Amino acid sequence: MAKRRKEKDEEEDKPFKIPKFDKEKFIKKEKKNIKSTFIAFLFGVFMSFICFGFWVLMGSGTGLRWPLVVLVAIASASFVKYIYIKINLDTSDFTKKNWFSSYAIYLISWLIVFIMLVNPPVYDSEGPVVDMVVLPEMQEQNGDILFVAKITDNVGIDKDSLKIEITDPDDEVSAITPFTFEQSDKIVKFLFDNPNNLTGDFSYILTAEDINGLKHTPTIKGTFRYDDDIIDVDETPAALKSIDSDKSIDIEVNPEVSNKPFRVYYTLDNGEEINVNREIVDNPGNYETSPEYEGWEENRNYTMHVFVEVSHYFPNIFVKYNNTIGDSVEYNVSTTYDDDIGEETVPMTWNWSKPTDEQSDVLLNYDNFNSQKPKDEQVLLPYPSTVQVPGFVTLIFLIAVIAIVLIFKYKKKDKKNLK
Repeated sequence: MAKRRKEKDEEEDKPFKIPKFDKEKFIKKEKKNIKSTFIAFLFGVFMSFICFGFWVLMGSGTGLRWPLVVLVAIASASFVKYIYIKINLDTSDFTKKNWFSSYAIYLISWLIVFIMLVNPPVYDSEGPVVDMVVLPEMQEQNGDILFVAKITDNVGIDKDSLKIEITDPDDEVSAITPFTFEQSDKIVKFLFDNPNNLTGDFSYILTAEDINGLKHTPTIKGTFRYDDDIIDVDETPAALKSIDSDKSIDIEVNPEVSNKPFRVYYTLDNGEEINVNREIVDNPGNYETSPEYEGWEENRNYTMHVFVEVSHYFPNIFVKYNNTIGDSVEYNVSTTYDDDIGEETVPMTWNWSKPTDEQSDVLLNYDNFNSQKPKDEQVLLPYPSTVQVPGFVTLIFLIAVIAIVLIFKYKKKDKKNLK
């Protein structure tokens, strides 16, 4: 035992010798690494131009352009090894890390250059993207129709190219020019006031181009209608005289005013808005109110006006766009003596800018938000929403993260092998 300890101590006392540095071998290895990196990069650039040619030939109507060019790029990665062999690059001592680095450089080079090629200012094959609503889809003769369009493009919109053609029930066509539009960054608005007071179905077509002359496809088109009987208070004039808090006032609305939920309300002597609940939550045509709500007073004569508000939110734009239908009929209403008149809280809409505990005590029965239920199972008025689409930056970030993880993994493995 003492002899072994002595031998061990003698070994530890020996001075450390620096390994001999083979300069020629080191330079040769680094030159080979630089050469392989440069070749992988050039091949990535070459393949990006090849894929760009496929991209242009397939055209914007091909929905599988991205998957196809990505598959071509991945399948072509195997040519990196073939090129190394053809130029007599010695790969006998290549580790998995070396091959991974070559393939990663090729793919990242291809992706970066390809994204530059298929986007402006190099290439533009996409026309504007248009999302338009008509508020409301049915209007009374004394009202107007609000057109609101969200128009986006990767190079810019030619605002002078915007045009709306409206065909009335008599087949007369009116071309609405951009001079009458209200335009902001992405939003275009226009009011149509039915100058000839026609009733019936109207059709419209919206066309838009970007600054390169590419048109939006397909063309935005649709219909709206003017009618006389959209809103109706289902009571006789005599039934609206001397009413008390127990009296139900029924309001009927044509549900075709919008394909989304809308708000019904009325005013008394042009005072505060009083919201109206649906008789049945899932039925958008019938509503019911009563003098029991705040805003009513006992022993009073009122002039009652009924309205419908149709609204819309575009994704990622937290601005409410709305228009109103006003009943052309005025209703004369009078209340009797009743202490319960005007005592109930008016139902309010859900306020999306406030937390749950700060909402009104009484909410509209068709807009009573329930966080425990999916939104598509609730009858909610239009509300702000966000849509997040993963972009190319996300893809590059993921590739970079994977590359870093694998590089550290192989470094750790090499350290273990050295030990």
